[in-house]
Amino acid sequence: MKLLMLGGTEFVGRAITEDALARGWEVTVFHRGHHAPPPGTRALHGDRTAPGGLDALAAGEWDLVVDTWSGAPTAVRDSARLLAGRAGRYGYVSSRSVYAYPAPAGLTEDGPLVEGSADAGSTAYAEDKRGGEIAAVDAFGDRALLVRAGLILGPYENVGRLPWWLNRTARGGPTLAPGRPGLPLQYIDVRDLAHWTLDAAEAGRGGPYDLVSPAGHATMGALLEACAAVTGAAAEFHWIDQERIAEAGVEPWTELPIWLPEGELHDYMFGGDVSEALAAGLKCRPVEETVADTWAWLQSIGGTAPHRPDRPDKGISAEREAALLGL
Repeated sequence: MKLLMLGGTEFVGRAITEDALARGWEVTVFHRGHHAPPPGTRALHGDRTAPGGLDALAAGEWDLVVDTWSGAPTAVRDSARLLAGRAGRYGYVSSRSVYAYPAPAGLTEDGPLVEGSADAGSTAYAEDKRGGEIAAVDAFGDRALLVRAGLILGPYENVGRLPWWLNRTARGGPTLAPGRPGLPLQYIDVRDLAHWTLDAAEAGRGGPYDLVSPAGHATMGALLEACAAVTGAAAEFHWIDQERIAEAGVEPWTELPIWLPEGELHDYMFGGDVSEALAAGLKCRPVEETVADTWAWLQSIGGTAPHRPDRPDKGISAEREAALLGL
């Protein structure tokens, strides 16, 4: 198989590139040149947002294109149109955020969607991802695979969620644990996402698939206990109920990464029906493996994870945490 990876140097793109190389595929990585792609790839450079930015892709044929773009849908539109006659399939890594909010737990791929346009400039994350989906389908039809990922964790994370919890747990001492330990989580290890995406494309699958672990694959307690185990820290978890957290004005998801209070938003984010992806071969590794491998990667790069400039910083300040803990 010949893969053209649009991106391929960070997080999801890198995991897909590494999985393809492990299969013995021929991989071309198209990127801006800010980060080195994995060894064994052929690199092409260009900026999809600039005039002439796709010139390096004017020639060449591939069995599969994978695109993780999350900005203006016009970038997906232009890439997909350019490659439609020279690529077999187009895998677009989208998001479960394309579903209209609020949505009940148990939502499937047939759920109502936000509005989007392939011709739109960047507006908001959900609308941009939906516009990217439309662009991929417009150019490739049923040869377009729409991978609607949920929360993504694992090595190379450049958003700051799991790395923050690992570093916070590693400091030890009294540690704020939000909500209750049995709160179910739903996420996807980036390597499981990569493996399923390439398997699905190779099998000729198209259309939308929600790609995230089954609901309750892990819990908040299991995640934090795994962080404590791999870091070797004597963290003392103090479980603080969600009402106290709300009263203190502490923001879920950003100040307390990964966590959402029980209710409508939690059902929307952590209650998806993934029976279609499971039937199509999705396998999810244990949370302990995801946490351990992310910690090993963090240690290999000095403990500080890279951070996407378009995403806010994550994590509660030591002062706000201490106030909630009554210290």
